[in-house]
Amino acid sequence: MEIVNSIPKLRPRAVDAHKGDFGKVCIIAGSIGMSGAAALAGRAALRCGAGLVRVATPKSVLPIVASIEPSFTTIALPEDSVGRISAKAINPILDAVGDNDALAFGPGIGVSGELQSVLQSLLEQDGLRLIIDADGLNNLARMKDWPVKLKAELILTPHPGEMKRLWPGVFREEQPSDRQEQAAQLARQTKTVAALKGAGTVVTDGEKIYVNKTGNPGMATAGSGDVLTGAITALMGQGLNNFDATVLGVYIHGLAGDIAAEKVGQISLMTTDIIESLPDAFMRT
Repeated sequence: MEIVNSIPKLRPRAVDAHKGDFGKVCIIAGSIGMSGAAALAGRAALRCGAGLVRVATPKSVLPIVASIEPSFTTIALPEDSVGRISAKAINPILDAVGDNDALAFGPGIGVSGELQSVLQSLLEQDGLRLIIDADGLNNLARMKDWPVKLKAELILTPHPGEMKRLWPGVFREEQPSDRQEQAAQLARQTKTVAALKGAGTVVTDGEKIYVNKTGNPGMATAGSGDVLTGAITALMGQGLNNFDATVLGVYIHGLAGDIAAEKVGQISLMTTDIIESLPDAFMRT
């Protein structure tokens, strides 16, 4: 497998550019009690250069999500009795597929059969560029034979616990102990880009592999993964292929965490500190 050490870069911006040149992205996220996950992912996508960010979230939490950040727009989705996205959201979500260059699914959405039906519809969209993270992965782990029906161009970003839950639905053999081998097998078997998060996040498409060297233990805090989801989605929208978008997103996310730790220390580091350090991270890259 080819080892990748170089970090991809975004193209310089033309002087006559407009917001449509830098990607329209939609982040499907949030539920009652988890509005922060949706807002964090949306804010990170903006800081990582997306021209237009839409956050699709249950209608009851939309006012909270919208109040956190005025620079993204929102889409109100039908919800179930406990404030999670319902199956009735399939049509507005599929409308968003046609209006956006890349989609994210998962931060703070919870787990339910209705969410799994929504996700199944997304997986079957030919050519859709989709990143699945957090509860999106937990829903995916409960779906049978999903790789067989996959038509979307997929990025999966599990942490070790999510990888353990995903594994039995894809493989019959036991999960190897080596992190690089885990990620490579998942990517090859599902024909996706996999980013196995943790110290030394591993990014692979099954043929190329990158092991990240940025980041620190202070980033082990709630919401950090939501920021990474927003970052990768934004980079996809700006034209990077899925592997390059994931490598750059992981690198920038870790570097922003290192810059934040320089300012506030690892103990006091919060997820919003990572977002606030993204501009410096891009300037150093």
